[in-house]
Amino acid sequence: MSNGNEAVLGDYVVIKALEDGVNIIGLTRGKDTKFHHTEKLDKGEVLLAQFTETTSAIKLRGKATIYCRHGIIQSGD
Repeated sequence: MSNGNEAVLGDYVVIKALEDGVNIIGLTRGKDTKFHHTEKLDKGEVLLAQFTETTSAIKLRGKATIYCRHGIIQSGD
C-alpha cells in the first residue's frame, strides 16, 4: 500500500463495554455507506477493531471506553 492510506488503514481501536448491550457497528467505505458488521458486548467485554479498506467508520451505542491513537474516549455519558 503506497497510495497514502497507510495512516488510516490498519489503525486499531479497543472498545471496552461498561454496561451490558453495547452495540458496535462497522460502516463501509465507498460511494454508499452501509452497515457491514455488528457486535454486541456485555459489561467487561472487550473488542479490538481495525480500520481496513472495507471499514471506514465504527458507530458505537452504549457506555464504553474507547482506546485509540487519539487517546481515551468515554461514550454514553
